[in-house]
Amino acid sequence: MEEITEPGDPRIADYRALTDVELRTRWEPPHGLFIAEGELVLRRAVRAGYRPRSFLVDAKRVDQLGDLDTGGAPVYAASPSVLEQTTGFHVHRGVLGSFQRRELPSVAEVLGSARRLVILEDVNNHTNLGAIFRAVAGLGVDAVLLSPSCADPLYRRSVRVSMGEVFAVPYARLEPWPDGLAEVRAAGFAVLALTPAVDAVPIQRLDPAQRTRAALLLGAEGAGLTGAAQKASDVRVVIPMRRGVDSLNVAAAAAVACWELGRDDPV
Repeated sequence: MEEITEPGDPRIADYRALTDVELRTRWEPPHGLFIAEGELVLRRAVRAGYRPRSFLVDAKRVDQLGDLDTGGAPVYAASPSVLEQTTGFHVHRGVLGSFQRRELPSVAEVLGSARRLVILEDVNNHTNLGAIFRAVAGLGVDAVLLSPSCADPLYRRSVRVSMGEVFAVPYARLEPWPDGLAEVRAAGFAVLALTPAVDAVPIQRLDPAQRTRAALLLGAEGAGLTGAAQKASDVRVVIPMRRGVDSLNVAAAAAVACWELGRDDPV
């Protein structure tokens, strides 16, 4: 353990201004790193094979990492005040880790190992993105494809909301967009565009072939899918709603749709 007494200490540069989304977007991917928060999430990152660069811990919680394989990465300890000055927020979980990113698989690799997948267009809210990855991991979907404009799944908030399940789900960027959807269809998937449109097919009425090799396509909160993405799909589907409610939050809709597509799978 190495003690940190100043927020400007260069040894903890990875952890500066974690609440500044624009700054972190410019800093993390180009430097090949991401930040994980909380003991459970850190342990899942290590278990998934991500290489730690360093750990930054509340000095009173150093023992939490006593049995963790740090891979030789330094463990820095600091007071809550120094942690807050460095990161820009009160680190109430008391444990942060900086990890090395891995090269993303190709779209072909993702398609070749998946039976069902979720495709996201313009989903740039990190909370929604993390919740979708958690639903995908827990409800029997194998992978995620992201349009070029989607947010970074390894941004700290996405990782935290997913409870580290983003580490368990293969994902790739699908380009060009939306023409890349043709590659998904060519791989034998039925691209199902989720929309609140009244003329869409209720999701529970899909035929067995569409359910078995499904690529569930969802758009950003509010805006929904673009017309171009819907035209590139095989069928437009809807989650039937009640009481005049037109739609669900995109993460909730993803969870409902993933459950519906896999409801007859063996558990």
